[in-house]
Amino acid sequence: MSSPQSPPTDAPAPAQPPTVPPTRRARRSLGRRDGAHATNFSRGYLLKLVLLAVVDALGGYVVLAAWAQGSFGILWSMVALLVAANYVYFSRRALPLKYILPGLAFLLVYQIFVVLFTGFVAFTNYGDGHNSTKSDAIEALLIQNERRVEGSDAYPLTVLADGDELAFAIVTSDGDVRVGRAQSPLETVDDAVATDDVVTAVPGYEILDRQAILQRQEDVTTLRVPVSSDPSDGSIRTQDARSGYVFISTLDYDADADTMTDATTGTVYRPNDDGQFESADGDQLAVGWRVVVGFDNFVKAFADPRYASPFLKIFAWTIAFAALSVVSTFLLGLFLAMVFNDERVRFRRIYRTLMILPYAIPGFLAALLWSGLLNRRFGFINQVLLGGAEIGWLTDPWLAKLAVLGVNLWLGFPYMFLICTGALQSIPGDVMEAAKLDGAGPIRTWRSVIMPLLLVSTAPLLISSFAFNFNNFTLIYMLTGGGPRFADASVPLGHTDILISMVYSISGVDGNAAKDYGLASALSIVIFVIVGTISALAFRQTRKLEEIN
Repeated sequence: MSSPQSPPTDAPAPAQPPTVPPTRRARRSLGRRDGAHATNFSRGYLLKLVLLAVVDALGGYVVLAAWAQGSFGILWSMVALLVAANYVYFSRRALPLKYILPGLAFLLVYQIFVVLFTGFVAFTNYGDGHNSTKSDAIEALLIQNERRVEGSDAYPLTVLADGDELAFAIVTSDGDVRVGRAQSPLETVDDAVATDDVVTAVPGYEILDRQAILQRQEDVTTLRVPVSSDPSDGSIRTQDARSGYVFISTLDYDADADTMTDATTGTVYRPNDDGQFESADGDQLAVGWRVVVGFDNFVKAFADPRYASPFLKIFAWTIAFAALSVVSTFLLGLFLAMVFNDERVRFRRIYRTLMILPYAIPGFLAALLWSGLLNRRFGFINQVLLGGAEIGWLTDPWLAKLAVLGVNLWLGFPYMFLICTGALQSIPGDVMEAAKLDGAGPIRTWRSVIMPLLLVSTAPLLISSFAFNFNNFTLIYMLTGGGPRFADASVPLGHTDILISMVYSISGVDGNAAKDYGLASALSIVIFVIVGTISALAFRQTRKLEEIN
């Protein structure tokens, strides 16, 4: 096999086309394009600088606020997010991250952080009497146990205001005017004016008249102004906004021994493992601080009779409520979707529009309306439809559960109607024709063809609907408030409460019980585990439908 011959070295080079200089119009066109590109680049870069400056300013405010409150976890998390944002949007190497960083940041802040913080609170005693640090608890105990010093002088007092913050001005026996706030001890103000022991002017402050004092009476009577920087000197308080008295705490805190002593009885209180000062006799001071208690909250949820018995009842009802809600709304929505999917039905578009009207009404508003309609004495259903009957739709345990399921059916079937309509319209017509040619009747076609194909697209939505109804707090709270209450329960829980409303009641946010955020967070973790486990098992079962698809 011969090798290809190389061209002779003395062969003439191929002719190059002559270089034609660009015309003046072409040069102007190129210049305009380059100028427009540069202008667009500069405008885009300037806009990016402005937006990132706003983001950095807001982030800096959060950093400073976290620093002031000692929340170093939030502080360093915000610093990391700011550094990541500036790197991503000023670097050409992180182009994909420019599109996912905002969503990732919101996911970290509003989802992952919330879950982690809830998990942390679940292992603490955070709640009434344990809502701050030990130093704050000591300060609160000293303030709450103040008593007027016997035989102390009464100081002529004037109430001042600096914006929304109140202050006291007193006149001493020497005629000096001293001014102080809740966080600032009394200090002598030389420029203040007092006439006949009545302060008439203080630079930088507004003197409140009687009407203004009455409007803020509670703030005035609860205000404590330290006499000096030494807490043992007490504080100035008033009841009539005219005379101030020195109050000193009956408790004495010894920082070296870490003990709290009652000066009137001599009882010594020492800190215990539960975040409270406790005496040798077992008496505890009311205010405590947050400490880690391990699994005590979980043990309380399942072992304490106050919570264990209602928990089992509420857990069973929650499972039944979520499952029955999904089944009932799906079957009704599927039935209506199949009816209005038939081409023989006239005015189908009008009927479909009417079917989704309940879905267009906000859920909390619809629940409130139904609460009025089902009222025992004045509701439309009892008074008009049932001729004045007094049926306790919301006061009888079983009727209340039936009412909750019925109202949820009315609220939920439009959603199922919409997804079933879309799923039915996506089933190929040739599949239905093949079923008819094989001799399948309507029931056989529905069971062996329509339902399997329908579940391929609707099964994930049914699982998400179950998770939604498992935590459908709005319906329970607006319709029944969890009632009627359990007759044998010592906590404010009822027959229609689901786990999420139980958590709300135990947390004490509604004011019906003492706040116990630790126990509420522990129950939230339990709910998270239950819903996650059921959803994971359900999604695993839906994989079987992939073979049908």
